[in-house]
Amino acid sequence: MKLQIDLSQSGLAMVFRSYQREVMKMIWSAPKGSEGYSSRDVWKYINKQWVPDPEQGDEDFSRRDSISRASIINFLNDMVDENFLNFYEATGKGGHRRIYSAKLDEKQFWTKIIEVTTEKLEEASGCRVSIYTPAPRILP
Repeated sequence: MKLQIDLSQSGLAMVFRSYQREVMKMIWSAPKGSEGYSSRDVWKYINKQWVPDPEQGDEDFSRRDSISRASIINFLNDMVDENFLNFYEATGKGGHRRIYSAKLDEKQFWTKIIEVTTEKLEEASGCRVSIYTPAPRILP
């Protein structure tokens, strides 16, 4: 897996740049049964609607006009390669294009990150890593 974990961050910022977080949130929030989004849909959303919030740790993109379409396409394809997203080929004006949708929801994403990280820690350390999960409590 190509993702890197930044332990100084929290939430999705641990593994994604700010625009990448927004791309994943957009795809995860797609209505059930929707066909998904093209790279153009995602690019337009990121560059026309999304407003980076420095208070949330978002990079300052004010020095540049936009996130490039190539960056969006490369990120989406990387997420397909990592088995986080699905795609299918659609035809239209200008030829073929990919339509991207979630393969894993956000909870499944984190579960996969935990599994892969645990495997790598065990491999690197030669020790068995166990994840402590407290038993559920019944509140009065």
